[in-house]
Amino acid sequence: MANTNRRILLKSRPEGEPTHANFEVVDHPIPEPKDGEYLSKTIWMSLDPYMRGRMAETKGYAANVNLGDAMVGGTVGQVVKSKNPRFKEGDFVVEYAGWQSYAVSDGAMSMKLDPGAAPLSLALSVLGMPGMTAWWGLMQIGKPKAGETVVVSAASGAVGSVVGQLARLHGCRAVGIAGGKDKCNYVVKELGFDACVDYRAAGANLFKEIRAAAPKGIDVYFENVGGAVQAAVVPQLNDFARVPLCGLISQYNEMQMNPGPDWRLLLVKRATVTGFIVSDHFGQMEGFWKEVPAAVKAGKIKYREDIVKGIENAPEAFMGLLKGRNFGKLLVQVAEDPTRK
Repeated sequence: MANTNRRILLKSRPEGEPTHANFEVVDHPIPEPKDGEYLSKTIWMSLDPYMRGRMAETKGYAANVNLGDAMVGGTVGQVVKSKNPRFKEGDFVVEYAGWQSYAVSDGAMSMKLDPGAAPLSLALSVLGMPGMTAWWGLMQIGKPKAGETVVVSAASGAVGSVVGQLARLHGCRAVGIAGGKDKCNYVVKELGFDACVDYRAAGANLFKEIRAAAPKGIDVYFENVGGAVQAAVVPQLNDFARVPLCGLISQYNEMQMNPGPDWRLLLVKRATVTGFIVSDHFGQMEGFWKEVPAAVKAGKIKYREDIVKGIENAPEAFMGLLKGRNFGKLLVQVAEDPTRK
């Protein structure tokens, strides 16, 4: 076991785009578990867009990171010491340990993982929070019907990629919007979407290219991006369209509010726009567990991982995530995964 616990702290709050100056890499002594606790060694760490909001000072839907504290985030680790009867040394756990190489937990929010059931890292992607986000937003808010058109922004990402594949499995036309030719090729050729629009190449023709990909209009728009993409999509919503509002990554670094969609259009189209935070619904995931793990195992839902090695590289990778540089679910490999050959 290493002699120190490497942690990434929030040093200052960003104004606009985060920079390296907002983070601090420190080495602390490895903590010792008390009675009822265990110590885990982090193997995998998730990087997600919501973390940008936790760096801010303004109040959000969850507590922000205090200056001097480790950045928050989901992790997969292995128990190395335990004083908790529910967890024994060697157990693999998915938890919320944040940006650090070791963590102490009482296990209240932890779940054991079976390394024989699926790769450990999937607990942070298609079989974890991103997969649940995709399933809940599409199935419970989007309510897709066979023959409808589902459009999803950030289609090659951890959430959007699952949304489109689920839409196809439920008989819908799946149209992705992504940044770059390679991402669009992946979305169509590997994931099986019916079409994909490269918003970067489209430029001023974005509206027309979305119309060509969704000629019958849009019944469900799974929103991950906002900005120019949203502006091109909203006028093309069909009457009674449903919009699961999952994220607005293009706006997370904005220092002031920008104009949103034309609410008159939403009124005329009688569209339903529902913002949601998946953690509000973790106890209502029976349908997810029935559908998604089996589809992944059968190869009906595919996934892609973008892996960065070394916890000290997390800030650079996170800044790239906010600019769309990642290709697939962005993970930091903090330590060797003993279950991977």
